[in-house]
Amino acid sequence: MEIARNIIIVVYFIVAIAIIILAMMQSKEDSGLSSTITGSSTNNFYEKNKGRTKEGKLKRWTVILSIIFAILTIALGILYMAK
Repeated sequence: MEIARNIIIVVYFIVAIAIIILAMMQSKEDSGLSSTITGSSTNNFYEKNKGRTKEGKLKRWTVILSIIFAILTIALGILYMAK
């Protein structure tokens, strides 16, 4: 049980560091009031293929690692309660 807990803790820290790095690499997506005034449309080629861009991939991996982080948090909580 102690070995599993140590392995999960190591993976937990690796995932946490990866989330921090990915979050810092992402650009700010806030267009603010200017998009309302200029009437920029979200129905263009870039918006339709956004998941294939670097920003889309960074966002996808951030979400995936955040879900893994939440699952590891629950697993560690269960392991520490069983102690």
